[in-house]
Amino acid sequence: MSDVLAPARLGPLTLRNRVIKAATFEGRTPEALVTDELVEFHREVAAGGVGMTTVAYCAVAPGGRTDRHQIWMRPEAVPGLRRLTDAVHAEGAAISAQLGHAGPVANAKSNRAPALAPSRMFNPLGMRFTKVPDALGIAEVVAAHARAARLAREAGFDAVEVHLGHNYLASAFLSPMLNRRKDDYGGALVNRARVAREVVRAVRDAVGDTIAVTAKLTMEDGVRGGFSIEESVQVAAWLQEDGALDALELTAGSSLLNPMAIFRGDAPRKNFAKVLPIPARWGLQLVGKQFLREYPYRPAYLLDKARRFREELSLPLILLGGITDLATAEQARAEGFDFVAMGRALLREPDLINRWHTDATTRSLCTHCNECMPSIYTTTHCILRTPAAT
Repeated sequence: MSDVLAPARLGPLTLRNRVIKAATFEGRTPEALVTDELVEFHREVAAGGVGMTTVAYCAVAPGGRTDRHQIWMRPEAVPGLRRLTDAVHAEGAAISAQLGHAGPVANAKSNRAPALAPSRMFNPLGMRFTKVPDALGIAEVVAAHARAARLAREAGFDAVEVHLGHNYLASAFLSPMLNRRKDDYGGALVNRARVAREVVRAVRDAVGDTIAVTAKLTMEDGVRGGFSIEESVQVAAWLQEDGALDALELTAGSSLLNPMAIFRGDAPRKNFAKVLPIPARWGLQLVGKQFLREYPYRPAYLLDKARRFREELSLPLILLGGITDLATAEQARAEGFDFVAMGRALLREPDLINRWHTDATTRSLCTHCNECMPSIYTTTHCILRTPAAT
């Protein structure tokens, strides 16, 4: 058996293999609560063979959602989340909740709550300026992460993933372009990293060693003047030193400023514009090529950058980006990465991992067209799957 497909430890967990379904917003929670459709989405990928699936995403506060249709962690959400975790466990997989605060990526108009950012900026999603939290406001966000983690444990999750990427709130604090503060949370990197470290520590303190705690960290924003790989390696080293994480998942890009650096492949500008509300639609039509840039797709496209982290860290690492066949996953293992995370390939074929067991040469049918990206505003899905399989 391939080492990728063999059981592996993740903190207090033993996963049945080293493949994690990455967090990809599902678009199946219109009332900000679990639905039958969300349960089936994760049950299907669990039945398809992954070691763990990740629910994306569970906001720690109502204003921390990218829009009001996302789950936010509160007692009313727990019964539905328990039904979801039970369904995944019944298929033999583990389940993680991605916890975070969207910060400047939040749609303030939709949420009917101010979008937070480390410094004042115009929020194009809500068409209004962000609110800048003071030290007390930051402490409230940190405490909200701890409460959300306790609720996740109560709901039966095996792990939580703390979102430190893509210019969501903690990531925005890391960015020297977005964080122009003069207090203890701005300026030098050690100050800009304070929110990320405080949040991770609070989450670990909230759950102890009862469930696994991972984090998703941006290696670089892909924006001039943004968070660099050199800074990210240092932040990762501090997170390792703090000792609160069981693994770190490495990502790239900015949902706010450069989303295609996360995905690679075709940029679905036309269909993205169709689903955006006016005036955001007009804005995308005007600056679409600058916002949705095209980066060529290649297997393991984040591996080159991720090697820098593997060289510097002993912390278990999760490689994301361009893992679509067993050979590429095995390459990641050979280079010292403990787990691989997959997103689009599992939208296309939720049973891909099971088919790796029977035929190691099986390759994903994903074409990297990225037309799944605009579908997040309805129900996230691969447009190439037949209606019966959707």
